[in-house]
Amino acid sequence: MTTELIDSYGRVARDLRVSLTDRCNLRCEYCMPAEGFDWLPSPEVLSDAEVTRLITVAVEHLGIREVRFTGGEPLLRKGLESIIAATTALRTDTGEVPEISLTSNALGLEHRAEGLAAAGLKRINVSMDSLDRATFAELTRRDRLPDVLAGVDAADAAGLSPIKINAVLMRGLNDDEAPELLAWALRRGFELRFIEQMPLGPPEAWKRGAMVTAEEILASLHSRFRLTPHDPRERGAAPAERWTVEPADGLPGGTVGVIASVSEPFCGACDRTRLTADGQVRACLFARSETDLRALLRDGASDEDIAELWRFAMWGKKAGHGIDDPGFLQPARPMSAIGG
Repeated sequence: MTTELIDSYGRVARDLRVSLTDRCNLRCEYCMPAEGFDWLPSPEVLSDAEVTRLITVAVEHLGIREVRFTGGEPLLRKGLESIIAATTALRTDTGEVPEISLTSNALGLEHRAEGLAAAGLKRINVSMDSLDRATFAELTRRDRLPDVLAGVDAADAAGLSPIKINAVLMRGLNDDEAPELLAWALRRGFELRFIEQMPLGPPEAWKRGAMVTAEEILASLHSRFRLTPHDPRERGAAPAERWTVEPADGLPGGTVGVIASVSEPFCGACDRTRLTADGQVRACLFARSETDLRALLRDGASDEDIAELWRFAMWGKKAGHGIDDPGFLQPARPMSAIGG
């Protein structure tokens, strides 16, 4: 029997996304309602030791080579540094330290970037949808753009590199900001990645016809920049299609990416498995079912028992997310509870 996390379509999961909390200190329109959600009760959330144990099983028994910590907002997890340090002590099936990264809104990062780097964090993705303070406040329902920028500066100073900036464009709010966001990222030496809005927030917040598509994003960028597509064979399982940006108007060159999860799905190359903050395995971001590892863990199961259930969960992964299927139903959990 294979020890890998392989599904019935032959895809092998090497990338583990670990949600450390469903809580967040922003209220982005595309992610959650203004009042937030009912958060997971504390007893249901995995402890630091339980998170570390499941990551260990994934790396040592299941062939995971990359671990990305997400939320909610993972900086709200007090034990984040210790979890990262424990993960860096592991070795993959190739004998290497797992590649460790973090997706964050950067609130509080100003005070933790150095400690995270010391714990072993190598790189970070920061979600930031606007450079205009008023627009940022409208999108996130919090006037916190200066704090986000301070967090980005701290991450840069701590050597967390490459820094990637994730931006979601919302029609009528920030859909005109793509060129300026890219100019800012080029000046700072960051890689900007635009992400199509997905049906993973409040049901009323997403309509296919209102979504700003990858095609529209690229058209906006082409109005100011010369872009050359990367060889598609280099993409592998990466979610972003990337372009080289030529230097112009005093700006350095660089790279920009677009994650077209809806209009140009890349499910056939997916190599991800997901673990929620309450210990549920999700084979797909849009899955309607989960597999409970927490109960097995707390009942005293062995590492191999846990690994076997995880393999079973991934074997049933569907061919694609099915957003365009007539019977598509949005997952019961929002993105903040699933992890990116």
